[in-house]
Amino acid sequence: MTAPIAASGASPAAKHSAQAPSVPAPLDSTSAVPVDSPGFNLPDRAEASATLEAGLWSQNVGLVQLLGLCPLLAVSSTAVNALGLGLATLVALTATNTAIALIRRLTSAEVRIPAFVMVIAAVVTSIELAMHAFLPALHAVLGIFLPLIVTNCAILGRAEALASRTDPARAALDGFAMGLGFLGVLLLLGLLREGIGQGSLFADAGRLLGLPWLELDFSTHRFLIAALPPGAFVLLGLLIAARQAWLQRRTRPLAPPRDRA
Repeated sequence: MTAPIAASGASPAAKHSAQAPSVPAPLDSTSAVPVDSPGFNLPDRAEASATLEAGLWSQNVGLVQLLGLCPLLAVSSTAVNALGLGLATLVALTATNTAIALIRRLTSAEVRIPAFVMVIAAVVTSIELAMHAFLPALHAVLGIFLPLIVTNCAILGRAEALASRTDPARAALDGFAMGLGFLGVLLLLGLLREGIGQGSLFADAGRLLGLPWLELDFSTHRFLIAALPPGAFVLLGLLIAARQAWLQRRTRPLAPPRDRA
């Protein structure tokens, strides 16, 4: 008689443990990607949308986190330079995030940061050599700012904050989103500085990129201050202020209607 009683007494606990809800993976503070995601499962549509929104807007590298400001301000004098460096940073972020996520279980805590730096340096060197081979004119114009991608705080920051704690698919998506957001701000700043300061858009695109149809010269009135370093600081500050003003206006509660009586 004891065996049936024990079995019947254990069954509610077993049913309770079987029906216990699963706890979702925690989210990183600067991204919508869950940390310590097991396996190689691809993120669903909602998670991918949240990650892209974080990289492009709510956690934008240039406008919110204010990382990588040195190349953002120095290379954005023309739209072609901004596009070239932005694409290189996008590829570097995506590739390094993926590689670091693949080796995250093979590196101990003592050598984690040196291993990340070695991976980032190898990826950036490969990108620089490829650009030197296929786009030598653009490589010469960008100069030292191409190898300086290694020191971009955004790349090491994403590697430490997320790529080392999640699976490769989510790490690649996060790197692509953050790189796309950086590319967008860099290109927008380059368009504004070149358009206001030189009265043109994508000048020398034929020589540097082999795309002459991108070149546009629309004005003889030029404000040189926009093309100089002080103009980069002013325009970036205006972009940050415009974003903050839009957010405050969106979240501000509507005023109650006044009683005309």
